[in-house]
Amino acid sequence: MQKVISQISRFVFTSVLVVLLLVLAVVEVLVLTNEKKEQSPSQLAVSHSNNVVLANSEGDVAGDMVETQIVGEDARPLIIKRYLEKYKSPLAPYSNLIFELSETYGYEYYWIVAIAQQESNLCKKIPENSHNCWGYGIHKNGTLRFDSYELALRSYAEYLKRQYFDKGLNTPELIMKKYTPSSNGSWAFGVKQFIQQLESGDF
Repeated sequence: MQKVISQISRFVFTSVLVVLLLVLAVVEVLVLTNEKKEQSPSQLAVSHSNNVVLANSEGDVAGDMVETQIVGEDARPLIIKRYLEKYKSPLAPYSNLIFELSETYGYEYYWIVAIAQQESNLCKKIPENSHNCWGYGIHKNGTLRFDSYELALRSYAEYLKRQYFDKGLNTPELIMKKYTPSSNGSWAFGVKQFIQQLESGDF
């Protein structure tokens, strides 16, 4: 009789243990599923350095937002392109070149674009036939002109490195002191604002 009771006790214990393990497994699956749902991207644009999630509503028949995740190096040229297209800038076809030049000269991708936005509304307000979107080399004695936007970009990218970044002028405030010393601070404020737009993707 004692042997039978012992066997029954073992059976009951084993059964309870199996049920508990099954319950724990189901709970773990449910928790993991919920975490995965919460981590799915739903923002228009989330940026941290080179990692960006961009959303695009074009081409969706139902009108729902179509999301495209761009990670790492690929994000920055796409940000430049979308920003320039958003503001209908004549620099839009040169977005890849802008990124390549910033990489070549070793400064952040947003400088050329942000300064062009501050100086000329992204090349929409420039001296006629100058292709000069940055207001450099423009003074009472004459205007620096280029035959194309490509030539202007190549010249300006090198100039920015040589005259500013190589000399430790690497913030909007420091650049402003040499670039436009008569500014009351609005130049640096504007450039910082445009940099923030590019970095956040909020445009």
